[in-house]
Amino acid sequence: MPDSELASYIRRNVTNSLDEDIYTGDLSAQLLPETLISTAQINTRQQGVLCGTQWFEECFRIQDPDCVINWLAKDGDRISAGQTLCEVQGRARALLSAERCALNLLQTLSGTATRTRLYVDAVAGINVKIMDTRKTLPGLRQAQKYAVRVGGGHNQRIGLYDGILIKENHIAAAGGIRPVLQQAFHLAKPGISVQIEVENLAQLDEALAAGAKLILLDNFDLDNLRAAVLHTGNRAELEASGGITINDLRDVALTGVGRISIGSLTKDLQTIDLSMRFS
Repeated sequence: MPDSELASYIRRNVTNSLDEDIYTGDLSAQLLPETLISTAQINTRQQGVLCGTQWFEECFRIQDPDCVINWLAKDGDRISAGQTLCEVQGRARALLSAERCALNLLQTLSGTATRTRLYVDAVAGINVKIMDTRKTLPGLRQAQKYAVRVGGGHNQRIGLYDGILIKENHIAAAGGIRPVLQQAFHLAKPGISVQIEVENLAQLDEALAAGAKLILLDNFDLDNLRAAVLHTGNRAELEASGGITINDLRDVALTGVGRISIGSLTKDLQTIDLSMRFS
């Protein structure tokens, strides 16, 4: 996504978050004088990987365009418990109104980046890509995809519009692997990937014979993954998927597949614990 489109997406994300929280007005913030200027620090209670600083900034700038934000860390940095991440100075009412949304977005995206880095580090030294999926939080698809990249992972297709993934139901409805692949190749425009999911070595062989160049091996055990890699050679790129955990990730990577997709990067989310304190 180009920077200009990302900026527009971030503003929509943030506007929706603020509208959900503030709606007709922040009643609690009205306890403070309208002209009061304050400074607050953002601290982390956990270690992890920082991500989402642009979302965080947008929350405060919408509430107070003149606020000043001084970052002491950047997206992609490893952060430690007790670390101060940034200082924010601006109208006290605005800081309090933006606080929860800003922290929610920052800690959610940092959680995704942190989990991704854990998986990427687990396969260090092996020529394999850790991929995400479309199992994202509703409304935060692009944000979580960005966080995966910050954590060192790679994006699958963003949505149904920018890539074709042929799954078992497509194959069944279309009458088989060859006809569905032929239709996919016919529909795919330049820059649109075509990937097909197979469930056994016989289907793999059929997909290869039909010209597949990107094949997802669904729930293959280690022996069948190794057999698939050996049988395929350099005819297609292979991706392992299906219930792969951090415990067996490295063994899967050592089979020789080029990609491993992990739905839990964005689905099974544990946020980073952050807090804001006025100086």
